[in-house]
Amino acid sequence: MELRHLRYFLAVAEEGHVTRAAERLGIQQPPLSQQIQALESELNLQLFRRQPRGMELTEAGRSFLADTQIILAQVSKARARAQRTARGEQGVVSIGFTSSALFHPMIPNTIRIFRERYPLIKLDLEELGTAELIDGLRNERIDAAFIRSPAPDPHGLNIHPLLEEPMLVALPDNHPFAAPPSGTKGSGLTIDNLAKEPLILYRRRAGTGLYDAIFSAYHKAGFVPQVVQETPLILSTLNLVAAGLGYTIVPESLCQVQIQGVAYRSIEKEAELIAPINLATRTAPHAAVRHFIDLVRIEARSIGVGDVRE
Repeated sequence: MELRHLRYFLAVAEEGHVTRAAERLGIQQPPLSQQIQALESELNLQLFRRQPRGMELTEAGRSFLADTQIILAQVSKARARAQRTARGEQGVVSIGFTSSALFHPMIPNTIRIFRERYPLIKLDLEELGTAELIDGLRNERIDAAFIRSPAPDPHGLNIHPLLEEPMLVALPDNHPFAAPPSGTKGSGLTIDNLAKEPLILYRRRAGTGLYDAIFSAYHKAGFVPQVVQETPLILSTLNLVAAGLGYTIVPESLCQVQIQGVAYRSIEKEAELIAPINLATRTAPHAAVRHFIDLVRIEARSIGVGDVRE
């Protein structure tokens, strides 16, 4: 039994006449009659009573019709789902991000727009460290990841540069550096200012790119940062700053995290402390992921910082 047999049966049942059903199907009447007879022979039952003016369903035929309608409706739905998936309009997209990246407004805004534009696509969101995100991409658990640093081994991956944002110093609000000196509003702190102060950092595995950028800036200035505490998450550093244990350095977008007891200061441009955001994907993403990449490109460019390349 093939799907065409079910379609032939359905047409005859709905039309109640072989000739009209044949016209509807675009085939000749004799072959259609033969197919109906072959179907009855395979089922070993009579589906129709042949009447002078048409075809009448038997009780078995009415039962078979109900199941046939369900089967063909499911086939139609399956075809439509497959076609929508092929076009990238339906499916699942797994998006990962580092904890600091999510605070940049472009990322939640992009996710919101994508949900609105593709309501049939389910988004799975996951917050992980850079190393875990890269592993997730390679293991195909994650489709796209916002990361702060390039992958150590980019083979099989595309790393799309999105934007760069300056980094800020987060200090206890009673620290002498918490407010700029009078008459120097907006002036940034230097590495010299910070070199001997106790530094709180997130563990390197949690933020490889930012961690290395901070150490590089200090070494370039001729200092070794005085790290007194490392935390598993970047947000944890701000809580320790509020407790007065030291200062930390975070991307500018984290200044929206208003924690009592924490003040933010800019850093001099010469320090070249920049926090990038990159979008990492596999080299052959499926259609829905390509739509997401395209949207990220548009959003990054709309704020004047995008450089997403093919």
